[in-house]
Amino acid sequence: MRKVLALLLVLLVVSVSGCIGTTENPTNTATTETGSAYVTVTDLLGRTVEVPAHVTKVVAAGPGALRLMVYLNASDMVIGVEDFEKRYNYGRPYIIAHPELKELPTIGPGGPGKLPDLEALVKLKPDVIFITYVDAKTADDIQEKTGVPVVVLSYGQLATFDDEELFKSLELAGKILGKEKRAEEVINFIKSIQDDLMKRTENVESPAVYVGGIGYKGAHGIESTEAKYPPFVVVHAKNVADELGDGHTFIDKEQLLEWNPDYIFIDEGGLKLVLDDYQKDPDFYNSLKAVREGNVYGILPYNFYTTNIGTALADAYFIGKVLYPERFEDIDPAEKADEIYTFLLGKPVYSVMAEKFGGFGKIDLANGTVKYSLPTSP
Repeated sequence: MRKVLALLLVLLVVSVSGCIGTTENPTNTATTETGSAYVTVTDLLGRTVEVPAHVTKVVAAGPGALRLMVYLNASDMVIGVEDFEKRYNYGRPYIIAHPELKELPTIGPGGPGKLPDLEALVKLKPDVIFITYVDAKTADDIQEKTGVPVVVLSYGQLATFDDEELFKSLELAGKILGKEKRAEEVINFIKSIQDDLMKRTENVESPAVYVGGIGYKGAHGIESTEAKYPPFVVVHAKNVADELGDGHTFIDKEQLLEWNPDYIFIDEGGLKLVLDDYQKDPDFYNSLKAVREGNVYGILPYNFYTTNIGTALADAYFIGKVLYPERFEDIDPAEKADEIYTFLLGKPVYSVMAEKFGGFGKIDLANGTVKYSLPTSP
């Protein structure tokens, strides 16, 4: 009888040991000297970082980092945010959809070029710090001084919405957060939207178009534009600024007179500056064909703390509807915007954005008013 009991005891110990091993060392994990399970990942700068196998608490610092957490349905894991996210919340749909984030402890001032507060990070004790727009040395320094793994994410160049660096960032963050399926869904959603827009506008004869008032580290007027502007690219619109190369640029207003586009779209984050400029120099604006013919339209600002992807996608549908109404006959831009926002953020927030900035529609430069604009120097 004692032999049977001894055998049962051995089997019990082996069984329990097996369960512990499975819990502490799941596939693709290892353990530290203290016995904690971790996984090794490579971030968007090529840095090798050891992060906990089971992450429950994170912070996201730098332009766009917090937005990606919301896209991944991981806002409940965020334990601290930058002051920037609390102060300037009216132009970024992810904060509008999740106002509870503004109530979290601060991790520093935030804003372009500003690093998080290391003491605040140490106090909060996140499992992982996600950060954007820093170099490897800075990331390593934050990691060394806080003792918390630092993972660098990136939005890439976003010449179109099919951006590999953005998708790699979503996949990486999804893996760390246990949100792999959601990351795949977000990537496929963005790709499907781009595919739909491009197919709708295949072989079109586009009028000449221009976008002004583009936000770039703050609000700007009609001279602020963008070559290879993503919403234009995906609807095959003929952007007069494309001859300047790629990305954001400031032009001389005389250049706009030379181009004299058929349609002008104004980023409503800079609309107040455009309206103020019109009052100072109406003759300039009234010399433009698009103004004379009533083809000036407002679009929602999406360049605010880097790219608000959902707003950019929504803008593209409105632009397509304006330029090629027959190809977007089935699209209500406001409804489409809410469909996009609901998928990415969990809530339809177009009405809030439209109430703040004006929403999709024609702009009367002589009589237009603006309730909000982007800050000129955030």
